[in-house]
Amino acid sequence: MDQFSAHLDRGWDLVNRGDFFGARLSAEKSLQLDANSPEPYNLLGYIHAAQGNAEEALDNYRQALTIDDTFFEAMLNAAEVLIHPLCQFEDAVNMVDEALDLARGDDEVADALLLKFDAHMQRADREASARVAAIMPSGPFENAQLDLMVGRAKFEVDDLETSEGLLRSAVQRNPENGDAHYYLGLVHEARGDATAAIADFIKARELDIRAPAPSWSLGPEAFEQRIRRAVQSLPEAVARTLQGTLVIIGDLPGIEVIADGVDPRVEILIEEMSQQGDPPAIGRLFIYQRNIERTASGPLKVEEEVVRCISQELVALFPDLLETEIEK
Repeated sequence: MDQFSAHLDRGWDLVNRGDFFGARLSAEKSLQLDANSPEPYNLLGYIHAAQGNAEEALDNYRQALTIDDTFFEAMLNAAEVLIHPLCQFEDAVNMVDEALDLARGDDEVADALLLKFDAHMQRADREASARVAAIMPSGPFENAQLDLMVGRAKFEVDDLETSEGLLRSAVQRNPENGDAHYYLGLVHEARGDATAAIADFIKARELDIRAPAPSWSLGPEAFEQRIRRAVQSLPEAVARTLQGTLVIIGDLPGIEVIADGVDPRVEILIEEMSQQGDPPAIGRLFIYQRNIERTASGPLKVEEEVVRCISQELVALFPDLLETEIEK
């Protein structure tokens, strides 16, 4: 293996280990050896994206595409950044359409269409999302993860039959994939098969517990401090509803409540509530750290996610009492 390829391969290996500093050094060394190759720029873009530097990531992907305008992987990586976190959905769709002209085989077509699907879903265009989902390949895929990802997309647009087949394949190919069990459980739930849904949800919870937490996951005390600050920053109408409420922090919902029909990936759970009085009485509020951190994109987003979840849940429970006050 030549030095250029060795540095590039080491860079990707370090990315997979979470060593972004080392990966960047390897990318820069490969760039020194061949400044006309698009691959180091693609790697640098990926590193910047992983570290939350979206604009820098996009600049590097565009530099890679300036050198090679048929670089399929860089196109998809750029589209992903345009969707998350830049929210430039039209640009992302245009980038994906260019990539689709170059896609070869079902795996590449599916990878591209999944990004286009995501862009439409993010801008709440369900009709466009459904049209994209309808033309997605149904496999078999070389990449087992595509069974899950396409199956999940099909579920999102209510194509339960196709979704179930793909998700069963995902579970069969990787029984340790918690996402596959979770979405298969959602399919069973949508079809009214509570027993099968609970079995998959409990399996998903078991796998979620065994899975590593995000590299940025907060320690118990730090997470509790974020929760305290989040509760203090709630809109006044919502905060009054939580006066005297016992707040309990856990990793994930217990199997007992999952067996009663609670989603294993719910972020908060409210129990012992009464609509009597002003404000209404909330007995206990459970906050599940693993599920909050699954949705939050980093430690700085934890408080924002907790505020969103609590406000949304309480407004849903007590719309007459809270919606008008929050709007004020």
